[in-house]
Amino acid sequence: MSTNYFTPLLGQQQAIELLTQAVEKNRIAPAYIFIGTDGIGRSLAARCFIELLFSQSQKSQHPQQLSNHPDLLWVEPTYQHQGQRLTPQEAAQKGLKRKAPPLIRLEQIREITEFLSRPPMLGTRNVVVLEQAETMAEAAANALLKTLEEPGKATIILIAPSLDSVLPTLISRCQRIPFQRLDTATMVEVLNRNNQGEILQHPEILRLAAGSPGDAIAFYQQLQNIPPDLLKTLTKIPKNYRQALEIAKQIDKELDTEAQLWLINYLQQYYWHNLHKPEILNQLEKTRKSLLCYAQPRLVWECTLLQIQSATN
Repeated sequence: MSTNYFTPLLGQQQAIELLTQAVEKNRIAPAYIFIGTDGIGRSLAARCFIELLFSQSQKSQHPQQLSNHPDLLWVEPTYQHQGQRLTPQEAAQKGLKRKAPPLIRLEQIREITEFLSRPPMLGTRNVVVLEQAETMAEAAANALLKTLEEPGKATIILIAPSLDSVLPTLISRCQRIPFQRLDTATMVEVLNRNNQGEILQHPEILRLAAGSPGDAIAFYQQLQNIPPDLLKTLTKIPKNYRQALEIAKQIDKELDTEAQLWLINYLQQYYWHNLHKPEILNQLEKTRKSLLCYAQPRLVWECTLLQIQSATN
C-alpha cells in the first residue's frame, strides 16, 4: 500500500492521506507547499512522498537511492563565501561563522530551470524540493514563479513554516499540505525512536520545542554549547549592577551570535514559566533585535540584564 512508504513519519496523518490519495488517484499536482513549523517531519514527508512517486514511475526494477537520484534536485539555502555557495552544514564544517542567515539565491532557481529543461532519466517525472522556501529573495521567488507556471514533467515541493512567509503568487500555484505540531505521546515516540530519550529529562527543552521533535533535538544540542555555570547564573536575576556586567562579559566572551540568539529563546521560556513577567520577555525581544542589527553584544547584554534586574525589584 502507498501508506507503507510513510511508515517513518509519525503524527501527520492528514498529510499522509492527502499525498497517498494523490498518487492512488493519479492526481499528482505540479507543485506542493508543505506548511508547518520546523522539526515536525516536513522534509521526511517529502522524502517518503518522492520514494512513492518514483516507485510508481521508475523504469528500472532496481530503485535508485534518493541521495544520488538523477531525477531529484534538492535545494536548500546557502551562504556566499569567496565566490562559493555553501550550505549551512558545509559552512559549519569549514568553521565559518555567519551573522546573516543563508538564502535561496537567484542562481539556484536558474539551476532548477536548467534541471527541469531535460527529460527525466529513470522515470516519468523530475522532482525538485526547496527547503526553507521562505528564504528566497524577491528576485528568486519571481524567477521560480515562471517555472511553477510551466513545470513540464515535474513535481515541485516547497517547504515553508507558514503561508505568510512565502509570496502569495507562489502559494496560489501550489497545493497546500498542512503539518501539525505533535502531541506529547508522539513526541516521546519520535525522540525514543531517534535515540534521543535523554531529552525527555529536560522539560524546559520540551516546552521550548512545543511539539517539534526536530527542534527538541536541535535545542538540546544548543544547550550543550552553553557553559553550565553560565546557564545556572542566567536562571537567576542579577543581584546587583556589578554582577550584571560580569555576566554580560561572560556571554560576549564564550558564546557566538548564533548561541546568543538561541539563549534568548531559552531565557524567554524560562522566565515566563517561572516568573510570568511579560516585561522581561519584551526586553529579551529587544535584545534579539539589537543582536540581529549587529549591535555590540556585550553592551546589549549589559542593558538587558540591568533591565531584567529592574523589572523584578
